Amino acid sequence: MDAVRVALLREVLAGTEWLRSTRRFAGALRSSVGAYGGGLLLVGSAGYEPWHLAAHLDDEAAWSGLPELSPTLVRHRVPAGVPAHLSVGLGRLAAARRGETLLVVTPEPPEATLLERVHDARRGGTTVLALDSGDEELGALAHDALTVPATDDGTSLDLDTVQHLVSAAAGENTLPAPHGRRRFRDRLSRLADQLTTPPPVRW
Repeated sequence: MDAVRVALLREVLAGTEWLRSTRRFAGALRSSVGAYGGGLLLVGSAGYEPWHLAAHLDDEAAWSGLPELSPTLVRHRVPAGVPAHLSVGLGRLAAARRGETLLVVTPEPPEATLLERVHDARRGGTTVLALDSGDEELGALAHDALTVPATDDGTSLDLDTVQHLVSAAAGENTLPAPHGRRRFRDRLSRLADQLTTPPPVRW
């Protein structure tokens, strides 16, 4: 989903709780990685690897000048011969420490092994954020969470769409500009950069 489609989606969602919730959660993510500077770890469940969110956060980190948003993807299974940045296994969570941020993204209930690793990370001082379907155990471990219902009730967005909104909002410059015209010009310039600059090749 490119910047134009995200903008159109935001127009559709204007005034809804979804737009407020995704921006609030993105703000928590950005504040956490910005305040501590210890790095962002991103992990899914055994059956769901958040590739797209990793790529979009990497793009936002490059386009917004916020390198701390670029995540380390933590994987349940690491195939042989993959590049170094794609070969980080679950053991990395046991080594997570104070100052780091762990974002758990999964549409399904996390398995016991993942919950144990998340618990280890939190006990080590890591800030834990969750983007999931509302699992109670994961929610109890998370410092902040955004729930995306797994059932389609006609009023909810799917997890992939919410990830786009969160990653886009995390890269936004939310600092106030001295003049409204300057703020609009900055937003327009950033949009033009997003549409014309090729994304970094990592994923």
